[in-house]
Amino acid sequence: MIITKVSFYQSNSGNSPVEKFISSLPKSDQARFADVYEGIIKNGLDCPRATFKPIKGKLWEIKFKAEGGGYRILYVIIEKNNMIWLHAFKKKTQRTPLPDLKIAEKRMKKFL
Repeated sequence: MIITKVSFYQSNSGNSPVEKFISSLPKSDQARFADVYEGIIKNGLDCPRATFKPIKGKLWEIKFKAEGGGYRILYVIIEKNNMIWLHAFKKKTQRTPLPDLKIAEKRMKKFL
């Protein structure tokens, strides 16, 4: 699938929790997020730097590794080619933690 736009979820007050999370990371991990972002813009879901898998309904997950560990981004695709990054967190378990899943589902409702 070709992705023409990757956006970050913004709260009603204009804050972007995903961007805030990324900016709190070490520079090397921030660079890895940027690498995945650019890879998705260039290659869509065929991005070689990440793994994509369905989570629940229209909610999907991007998994990738960085110097500081593994990370996950929960996202939804709207308007055919527009990917919205809803929530990002450091991977600590095999399964997606329920609180992280609930955050992403709540944010997803804004778009669907």
